[in-house]
Amino acid sequence: MILFPLEPPVDVGRDQAAQEAAKELSKSAYRDSSSLLAKAIGKVLDWIRDLLGSVSGSSPNGHAGLAMLIGLLLLIVVVVLWRAGVLRTSRKGKSQAVFDTARPQSAAEYRALAEREAASGEFALAVRSRFRACVAELTERTVLDERPGRTAYEVVADASRTAPVLRDTLQPAALVFTEVVYGNRPGTPERYAAVVAADDAARTARVTV
Repeated sequence: MILFPLEPPVDVGRDQAAQEAAKELSKSAYRDSSSLLAKAIGKVLDWIRDLLGSVSGSSPNGHAGLAMLIGLLLLIVVVVLWRAGVLRTSRKGKSQAVFDTARPQSAAEYRALAEREAASGEFALAVRSRFRACVAELTERTVLDERPGRTAYEVVADASRTAPVLRDTLQPAALVFTEVVYGNRPGTPERYAAVVAADDAARTARVTV
């Protein structure tokens, strides 16, 4: 029986291995648009390059060390993205409903609650309450019909059919609501202002179709 000989291990120098690692790890798949995540991943990349330099200089198989370190980096990146909430933004549509109760409050009640939360610096809560005020306002003014479980993006689609003028203000507000409430993104005064603009538009928009 003839056995195929095993290929000898490829000896990769320290500099070459580091260059290959840097090229592979600089791909966009390993980065996030968030500046904080980019800084964190950048520090991890520096650490990996230093570690790779020491490993590749002593390992007889530079490719094996490279693969192992890239696998380690992927694991670290997944953990970082998970803790930052980036990997937790995708849930089933029903779980992203605007209201989590069968008996929502009135638009005025949600609006007053949002203003109290914003005054206290709790902008994540304020974003949620103010968008609910917007949706409740649209429902009270019959721009939207009563439908439990409607998501923020469904609000945009449904309201735009009866009041197209609302689309441009509702779209960014729906994105903010979904990212903050279901994506664990931080609430900020700027994000809250986008939802306030949508709520203000909802109070004056007229049904045109």
